[in-house]
Amino acid sequence: MLKRISKRGYLIIGLAVVIILGAFFYFVNRTQVTTTVSKTKGVQLTQSSAGDYQNVIKDGHYLTSAARGITATSLNNTLDIEDFETSLLNLSKTHFKTGRYIFQEGQYLDADTVNNLLGRQTDSNADGLNPKDNGKTDDSRNPIYVQSLSEQDFMTKSGTGLKLSGMVVGVAMNTQDAYQKEQYGATYYQTISDSDRKAYGEKIAPKIIAKIREQQGVGKDVPIVLAMYAAAPQDSLSPGAFYEQSTSKSGNTVGSWSSINDQSIVLPKESTDTSTIGSDENKGFSNFKSDIINFFPNIASTTASAQFSSGKLQSMSVTVTTQFYSPTEIDAFTNYVASSAVKYLPAAAPVQIKIQTASDLQAILFRKADDKSYTITRLS
Repeated sequence: MLKRISKRGYLIIGLAVVIILGAFFYFVNRTQVTTTVSKTKGVQLTQSSAGDYQNVIKDGHYLTSAARGITATSLNNTLDIEDFETSLLNLSKTHFKTGRYIFQEGQYLDADTVNNLLGRQTDSNADGLNPKDNGKTDDSRNPIYVQSLSEQDFMTKSGTGLKLSGMVVGVAMNTQDAYQKEQYGATYYQTISDSDRKAYGEKIAPKIIAKIREQQGVGKDVPIVLAMYAAAPQDSLSPGAFYEQSTSKSGNTVGSWSSINDQSIVLPKESTDTSTIGSDENKGFSNFKSDIINFFPNIASTTASAQFSSGKLQSMSVTVTTQFYSPTEIDAFTNYVASSAVKYLPAAAPVQIKIQTASDLQAILFRKADDKSYTITRLS
């Protein structure tokens, strides 16, 4: 289904802030670097807290992805940027246990390879995962199905070094494709049905596996998990979610597909939403919202996005938009939000709270699962 919508401006500064914060909280929530526990040929391992992976440090620096930054620039909804990576890591933990495996940012698919995969098939790009442009601008056009890829590597110790023992690759699939009929023209949106998205993702899966196994150092017998993610539409107030997965144990064969019961919801829930998922979280969030409004009435909005897996809360992100007039007001309000959040917001999952005005980010509050208090970072 196609709808004509006027072109909207992009908030570049806001996007940059989200990307930076997403990367920061992704790293903080994943591991706590403390001391070097192994060192061979310039490779070190970090010591991690319970339930987190050790990470690879090379020559004193964190080993970043060979395709660094592509997820942040390719996903259309800024909420997906953080959720795609963190949800993928949570899924990885169900396949590669934190006590046995060492996490390494993707090193085998470089930026050029990933960009080629994310492109359309053309005479000069046979690797493109998206269909050829058929030149249509109506319901019959070939949409962009595959929006982003993210690789995570899992290593084990081998003598004095590390060896690749498994991979997880997240594939972000569009639920809505934005396009223009002419350069600088109006933006149109083409909805991709669940059935078409699912069928196309399964169709290209063997091609993805084959390309991964072509990379030097991967090998034919390294288990590769493909996890398919339904990216949220651009204007969605909640991120997308992973919906199915498959494992290639060897060669280019893709195993059977299994469903992933992930879901994201926006809080407060609409009065017409009768689903039971998030009911307790919605009640606590509503009490939190009422409490901080009573303390500081100049609040424009307070919303949250909550991510669930099989009905269990995995994380919550809260945004409080208000107006401040002095540093003392910012301090007082931030401290009150921190105490109210401890009282009303869930403790068994990580929670991030952003306090902002219409134009500036004022403070970030973060609490890991089961922590007693929030870490506060003031930005103004």
